[in-house]
Amino acid sequence: MENLQQPSLCCYPQARIATGIAPGGNGMIRIQGIVKAAQIARSQLQEGVPRSRLLSFQEFIQETLAQINQICANANISPSQLPTPSRKAYEFLAQIDLSNLPVASQHSPSVSVEPIRLKNIRNQQQQVLAAIASIVAHPQNSHSQKQQLLKSLQETVGTIDGICTQQNATPAQLNKRSRQTYAWIKFLTDEANLERHLSATRRTQQQAEEMLWTRMQHPCKTIAIAFTNMTHLYKGKIGPLEAKAQINEAFINANDEILAALVRLAFVGKNQEDSQGIKEYALSEEYSEVVLELDLIADTEAENPQGKCYNLDRLFHTLNREYFGGKMVKPRLSWNGSFTTRKFGHYERGRDRVVLSISLDSDRVPQYVVEFVLYHELLHKQHEGKWVNGRLNVHTPEFRQDEKKFRKYKEADQWLTRLASE
Repeated sequence: MENLQQPSLCCYPQARIATGIAPGGNGMIRIQGIVKAAQIARSQLQEGVPRSRLLSFQEFIQETLAQINQICANANISPSQLPTPSRKAYEFLAQIDLSNLPVASQHSPSVSVEPIRLKNIRNQQQQVLAAIASIVAHPQNSHSQKQQLLKSLQETVGTIDGICTQQNATPAQLNKRSRQTYAWIKFLTDEANLERHLSATRRTQQQAEEMLWTRMQHPCKTIAIAFTNMTHLYKGKIGPLEAKAQINEAFINANDEILAALVRLAFVGKNQEDSQGIKEYALSEEYSEVVLELDLIADTEAENPQGKCYNLDRLFHTLNREYFGGKMVKPRLSWNGSFTTRKFGHYERGRDRVVLSISLDSDRVPQYVVEFVLYHELLHKQHEGKWVNGRLNVHTPEFRQDEKKFRKYKEADQWLTRLASE
């Protein structure tokens, strides 16, 4: 694969705020860019703002808030009526005391928060997709090709990690395009994830060929199906020579019925039944698990178990003694920087890491609720999961039985349900 070049740096990004209609057809305004702005601000406040960037940080916050307020005024709503993630991010930005910002110590280097742009990242993505297409097209050589691809993916991840280290940064400081592709490539370095990706690509390719060549007898010579980390659910384009479809990576767990619906939507056109089925799947736990895993790969600013209110190390030791006889080896523990309302925790088996959402790191959230979410993720470390009909079931009957052993299981479950529905 092509060598990645050194990144280019810029100052605080200009707030890119865009509007849309939130899913569900209720007319609620969704403002894109608020959550990311809050994540950037939170990271910088934790590290301290260098004196040389105090003015630009203040302008960044003021400009973001001004844009949000103007959008809300134009829509005749108040910021308190925004969807929960946007509302929480807005409230966080609004409560920052710009006249009393934490200043970074001159004696300790601060972590750079400027977005890092990796040159050739688009070419890297295309080369990975080409290798995957070759494996799908030549199953007789799939084992050797897959091992070669895994090695190449791991080398690419190592190169990007090295570039970030040279800049005294983490992959969280990559710009959106670079971060999105990095997370996707690292996701595929897990052999189980790569196998699911290949299976979904192969099955969708077969669906597309059957529909276009057999049933519709379309004259296009080639059909290209690509699953990747993208904002949209899918994109499709069909011409006289080639039919192309890009599908969100989170659909790799979908069954053949959902994959067939995606093919029809991408190549034939929208219809109510398929659109509704895809929207429902996009709200499912299977879809959300993949989205969250991709987000967490590069979104965690630093692996710090100490939150504003709760220390995950201390909570782990308490749970280890009470439920695991003190025999569980402590995984890596961290708070992530995202405002989440559906998924409050995640266990990454490949890196033996538990990440909890900062939505729980609040004095209004009881400690037993945080303990329950952490306990749930530790059970994922203890239970391997089972494959059933070609799909991995991580919440086995044994898992659910152990989960209910938590001393305040019902109370914590009810509390999380209320928190998610706020």
